[in-house]
Amino acid sequence: MSTVQISASDVNKLRQQTGAGMMDCKKALTETNGDFEAAVDFLRKKGAKVAASRQDRDSNEGVVIARTSADGKTGVIIELNCETDFVAKNADFIAFANSIADAAVEQNPANLEALNQATVNGTAIAEACIEQTGKIGEKIGVSKYEVVTGDKVVAYIHGNYRLGVLVALSADAAGAEEAGKDVAMQIAAMNPIAIDKDGVDASTIERELEIAKDVIRQEGKPEEMVEKIAAGKLNKFYKDSTLLNQEFVKDSSKTVAQFLATVEKGLTVTAFKRVALGA
Repeated sequence: MSTVQISASDVNKLRQQTGAGMMDCKKALTETNGDFEAAVDFLRKKGAKVAASRQDRDSNEGVVIARTSADGKTGVIIELNCETDFVAKNADFIAFANSIADAAVEQNPANLEALNQATVNGTAIAEACIEQTGKIGEKIGVSKYEVVTGDKVVAYIHGNYRLGVLVALSADAAGAEEAGKDVAMQIAAMNPIAIDKDGVDASTIERELEIAKDVIRQEGKPEEMVEKIAAGKLNKFYKDSTLLNQEFVKDSSKTVAQFLATVEKGLTVTAFKRVALGA
């Protein structure tokens, strides 16, 4: 046992440095004879131990953060998970999630694995999550990471950090920021599967046609009409499920494509991503 006297100011200093609880900081300093660097390592090891013991726990709560670069040409979405809604609403947890999103914008990692090796305040994000697990006592980790680039990228966060959207427009035109927000809200509400029908994969088209044909046959329509009616149903599917062909939520007299044309001729969506918490 240590014979070094651990003062309240020492404990508070370590607490400020690490964010760990007062009792944890006192124990770390006691166990390491007041050595601050060793105490930090002690706390990190404690965090790693806690993280390992919670690997079987579900972490379906958390926050989704969407962020764009200063030039508006790159956007990122990250999902940081925890175990309870109580922690997800904690200001420090949200701040930690925002710091990860900032690191993603600044360091431009290629994928989720690379993001976890990016750094926040000099610590790899994967390690920082382990430290947070030790402090909070819940399993913490980044589960999703998406990147969108384009001439004008707009970010939108919906529902108290429960859903994030990025949308890239073909030009940084006058009014593009506001239009991008409107389209991002459309994506959040309507969850399109592609920008337009050219973006729908062949297996989805085949499945929709087969379903339509089965329904038509069950309705007793003549076989020679099945293909034609099924094609019509497929067009309805495109209208409902592809972004540019959807009715614009804020003005149902227009499609999203027609709305964008009112902002600037030829303006369109070149990419989008939508991340919902736990989905």
